[in-house]
Amino acid sequence: MPDRPTTVAWFHCFAGIAGDMALGALVDAGADLDEIRTLLTRMPLGGWSIDAEATLRNGIAATRVIVDAEPSTVTRTYAHIEDLLDQASLPARVRARASATFAAIAEVEGRLHRRPVEQVHFHELGSVDAIVDIVGVAAALEVLGVDRVAASPVATGIGMVRTSHGLLPNPAPAVVELLAGAPTHGVDVAVELTTPTGAGLLAALCEGWGPMPAMTIAASGFGAGTRELDELPNLTQVVVGTATVVELTGQPVVQLEANVDDVTGETIAHAVASLIDAGAHDAWVTPIVMKKGRPAHLLSVLADPADAAGLAAVLMAETGSLGVRWSSLERRPAPRRLGEVDVDGRRVRVKVAGGRVKVEHDDAADAALHLELPLAEVVSRAEEAWRRRSRDHHGGSQEAAEEVVVDLPPPSMPPPPPAGPSDEAG
Repeated sequence: MPDRPTTVAWFHCFAGIAGDMALGALVDAGADLDEIRTLLTRMPLGGWSIDAEATLRNGIAATRVIVDAEPSTVTRTYAHIEDLLDQASLPARVRARASATFAAIAEVEGRLHRRPVEQVHFHELGSVDAIVDIVGVAAALEVLGVDRVAASPVATGIGMVRTSHGLLPNPAPAVVELLAGAPTHGVDVAVELTTPTGAGLLAALCEGWGPMPAMTIAASGFGAGTRELDELPNLTQVVVGTATVVELTGQPVVQLEANVDDVTGETIAHAVASLIDAGAHDAWVTPIVMKKGRPAHLLSVLADPADAAGLAAVLMAETGSLGVRWSSLERRPAPRRLGEVDVDGRRVRVKVAGGRVKVEHDDAADAALHLELPLAEVVSRAEEAWRRRSRDHHGGSQEAAEEVVVDLPPPSMPPPPPAGPSDEAG
C-alpha cells in the first residue's frame, strides 16, 4: 500500500508568534477544541480551563484561545515539567513535541542563567497557562494529523519587555537564542511580537523555514494575540495541507554571506580556498555594486550547521569583513560514489552520479603536469577508463572503486620542422 500523504502545517509569523496565538491558529484551522481539552486533562495539573472565542484583528476573522488558570506561586523546574508529561500518558507524538519544546527552552535558559538544564527554573514558562499552551499546540497538531511543521521568517518587535527578571530588551534574550539559525526580521513596533513560548515551539518543531512549502491546501486559520495593534494585524496564521512535489526533508545547511569592497582579487581567491579547506560544502564569489557605485564582491559559503560558526570566523579573518549574514536552507545532494582510475601510472579520482562521471580536477591537473599531456586529454582518458570498466561489468554497476589501467598512446605531435640554417648568429 502507498504511504499516507504527508500533512504539513506552515506558520506565517508576519506579526510574530506566541503560544496562545499558535494554538488559536490551529483551532481556527479546524483542530477540535474538545479533543484538545481531553488530551490536556490527562496532565496531573488542576485549576485551569480553556476556551476559544471568535474575534477580529484589522478586519481579519480569527480565533483567540483563552486559558484561565488559578493564581499560583509554584515555580517549576524543567525536571518537574518532564515528570508532568510522563504522568500524562499522552500520545507519543504529542509527548515528544511538548517535551522537545520545553527542552529547547530549558537549554537556552540554562545557558543564559548558567545553570544545568535539569535545574532551570521556569517562571512565566512554568505557569499553568504556558504549559497548557505548549501541550495544547502539540495536541492540536496531533488532532489535525500534522506530520511536519514549517514557518516563515519570524517578526520581532523593539523596545523593552517586563518579565519576572525585570525589564529585558525586546526581543528577549531567550527569543534571540531560540531563533538562532532561523530567518528573522525586526518590526518597528514596541510590543513583544514573538514570545519565548512561541520561539520555543518553532525552534523545537520546525523542519523548514521560508515561503509556504509546496502543498495542496486543506485549511488555514488565524490565531489572535491579546492586543489590538495599529501598525499590523496582531495575528499568527497557519496553513495546513498535503505536501506536494517538494518534500520538506533535506540536509540542513547554513549559507553565510559577506560583502567586501576593500580587498584584492588574490585575497578573495585565498579566502575561497581557505573556506573549502576548512570544511565548507562550497564557496563562491559574485560581483556586486554597493552604495556610491563602489564595485565589490559578495562572498557566499555553504556550510554544515555544525561548522557554520567556525567558517564565519574564517570568512571574517580572511576578508577583514566586520560581519557575516546567514540563513538556514536545505539541500538535497544527489547520491554519488567515488572511484579511482589509473592514467599512465597516475591515480586519478572520479565521482559517479546519475550515470555521469566527473574527474577530480586537482588529480587530473597533477597527472597532466607529470605526464606532459594536455589537461583535457587526461580528463578524456580517465572518463573513458571508467566507462570501459562499466562495460566490462555488463554495463551495470559502477559502484566498486577498483583500479582501471589506461594505456593509450600519447597524442600525436606535429613532425619536427625540416633542418635548415641556424637562426643564431655565429
